[in-house]
This record gives sequence, C-alpha cells and structure tokens, in this order.
Amino acid sequence: MTTAGVVSIPPFLFEAVLYAPIDDTNSTAKIGNGNIFFTLYKKEPAMWDSLTLANTDKEKLQYLRENAVLKAQEKAKEETEARKITKQEHKKYALEATMKLEEAERKRIEDLKEKERQKVVKELELWKNQQKDGDKNKSIQKTGELYQEIEPLKERKNEKTKKTQIPNEGTSKTRLKSAKGSCSIFSQNSKEEQLPAPRAAATIQVSFTPRVFPTALRESRVAEEEEWLHKQAEARRIINSDLSELEDLKEEEKNPDWLKDKGNKMFAMGDYLGAVNAYNLAVRLNDSLPVLYLNRAACHLKLRNLHKAIEDSSKALELLTPPVPDNENARVKAHVRRGTAFCQLELYTEGLQDYEAALKIDPKNKIIEKDAEKIRHLIQGTMQSS
Repeated sequence: MTTAGVVSIPPFLFEAVLYAPIDDTNSTAKIGNGNIFFTLYKKEPAMWDSLTLANTDKEKLQYLRENAVLKAQEKAKEETEARKITKQEHKKYALEATMKLEEAERKRIEDLKEKERQKVVKELELWKNQQKDGDKNKSIQKTGELYQEIEPLKERKNEKTKKTQIPNEGTSKTRLKSAKGSCSIFSQNSKEEQLPAPRAAATIQVSFTPRVFPTALRESRVAEEEEWLHKQAEARRIINSDLSELEDLKEEEKNPDWLKDKGNKMFAMGDYLGAVNAYNLAVRLNDSLPVLYLNRAACHLKLRNLHKAIEDSSKALELLTPPVPDNENARVKAHVRRGTAFCQLELYTEGLQDYEAALKIDPKNKIIEKDAEKIRHLIQGTMQSS
C-alpha cells in the first residue's frame, strides 16, 4: 500500500498512528523534493477501515507512542546483538583460518628442515665412505710397496742359491777325479773348492724423500716449513670435545671441517649470518685453524662488521706463520680483507699498507695492484683537500 503526504517544516516530524501493525522490516520511507513516500506492508492481510486510528484520546496516543519507542529500542538492541555475534563469528573464522595457515607454514618449514637434515646426513655418509675408501687405497698402496721391496730380495736370494749350487757340482766331479788321480791333483782341487763364488748381478733402486712444498730442498727453509706443517697437524688434532654445552650436538656437528664446509655453502647462498654462526662453532671446537678466521672475516665484510673483519684477518695472519709457499694464498686474502675493512672505515693509510703487503707476496696480481693505486689516489685527494 503506497501513500504520500507533505513533509512538515523541521524540526517537526511526520507522525501517524496506523490502524493495524505493519511489517517494519520490509516497509520503507523515501524523502525527496519536499515529499515523503511511505511503502507499508501489513503484518496480517486484512481490510483497513482507514489508514490511522480515528477518535483516539491523548492518553492512548501517549501509550502507543511509548510502546512503539520501546519496541524500536528492543529491535535495535537485538540487531546490535546479532551484529556483535556475527562479528565474533567472523573473527573466530578468521582466527581459525590464520591458525590453519600458520600450521601449514610451520609444517612446510619442518619439512624443509627435515629435507635439509637428510641431505646433511647423506653428505656426511658420503664423506665417511670417501674417508674409508681413501684408507683402503693407502693400505693397498703400502702393500704394493712392500711387495715391490720383497720381490728384489727374493730374486737376490734365488740367485745366491743358484750360484752356491754350481760349485757343489764342480766339487763332486773333482772328488771323483781325485779318487782316480794322484795326490797332487787332489790338493789342487781342494784349493779350487776354497775359491768364493762370483758375485750376483743386482739392480739398485734409488728413492727420494717426498716433499709437501714444490720448492727444491736446497732452496727451501726447512725449519720454517716443518714448523708450519707441525702447526697444521696440531690444529687438526685439537678438538675441544669436553665443553658441556656442546654435548647435545650431533657427531657431524662436532667436526670443524664439516662446519667449515657448511659455512662455505651458506656464504655462497648469501646467508652470511648463518655462515658466521657455523664458523663460530667451528672456532670453539678448534681455534687454531686460520681458514676459519679468514672465512669469517669475509662474512663480516658482507655484514659491514668492519672491526670484527679486521680482528679475524689479524688472527688469521697470526696463525699463518711462518710464511711458507703453502700459505701464500691465505696470507694474500687476509691482507686484502683487512685492507678492505680499513678502507671502508676511511683509514686509507692502514688499508694501503695491507694491500702493499699482499703485493709483496703476489706481485703479479693485477687486481690488487689496481686497487692499491686507487687507494693512493684517495690518499692524495684527501691530503690536497685538507
């Protein structure tokens, strides 16, 4: 049922006491161009005598008005509660969805960790098998060397046996002749028997002492080289396995060489912080390997931990003594990394000293020579500007 009426001038409102109750949910009121349009739906289908109640006293109108206000408030309260419940349900659903996503992400991370752990275990098994194969090859090589040494001895023994058999045959013949001949002939044969057998021919094998360093023995510094080899061997034997906080580590995680390789892989993947943690644990297990400090200095350079890079490079140079051909490459890297850290701290003079020290070790390195020339230009520019 549609009806139209004139809107009163504000602040007055249009008020009408309808003949019967209507459906508040579906009924509407639209205001436009000074008019208000009502669309009212009856709650119960019936014929109304009129739109509004006629001949209604003020008390009844007041009661109906208050009752309508109370119903409107109750309805608004119910709608508010319904919206609140709906909102809570939406929050609960969103929380459950978030928990499911987090659980899926946690499971994905655990699967990745498990795959990485299995990969590391396979690498460790492969490393152990390689070590076993290497030991087997060494034992086979030693057996072959022993066989080669024993064979010439057997040949010499057989030759001596043959030589000693030849004079025995001669003596038997001379004895027969002596029985038939005179006494002088017997004495002559006895003298022949006393002559020693001729010496057997043999081959002399000359072996040279194996050397670790490529330089000739007459040109090398034996004392310094022996000291360096002793340091390396001692460093690899020292493992601080008595630390209580390292008891929970796996067996492969207590191997400094394995941790070094793990740190190298993390560095190659760009995980510099993870590489630093791997090198830290390796240093705690064995603090005498210069390569650990050298690699950790490279990580600190990437992370801009310049003072730590200088400290690790200096420690590596301290362990890389005495200077021998075997550690030339490591000493060049240590000087370059420390010099780079000094230059990034704008300490160009100290950085140039390290680069020049690296050039003394490797004078044919064009890259280091070019970088040193750039540092000299920077120092000259700084002096001119000051």
